[in-house]
Amino acid sequence: MNWHPLTSPEQLDEVIQESKETPVVIFKHSTTCSISATAKSRIERQWQGAGLDHVKTYYLDLLRYRPVSKEVAEVLHVEHQSPQLLLVQDGVCTYDASHMSIGVDALKKKVTA
Repeated sequence: MNWHPLTSPEQLDEVIQESKETPVVIFKHSTTCSISATAKSRIERQWQGAGLDHVKTYYLDLLRYRPVSKEVAEVLHVEHQSPQLLLVQDGVCTYDASHMSIGVDALKKKVTA
């Protein structure tokens, strides 16, 4: 799994545009939260062999980039959670999971070709 850092509102615009070509995942992570660390580890373990190699993955450090996290919630029309996994396809958030409901199986069912 190859995380790409999400660090600016301008980059978020690019990510949303990118989602019109390929599905994109944004993982909002609090580096001081054990639940967030568990969710991140679970995603990384389950990703391999899940058939999601065409999905680009972005990692957002909530503590370092709070304004970006706020922008994500506003632009994608989702309530802020931490940890949170968002699937963006065709410029729209099509799947949103948080805390212990974050998992690759549910995400995989929502990914379109």
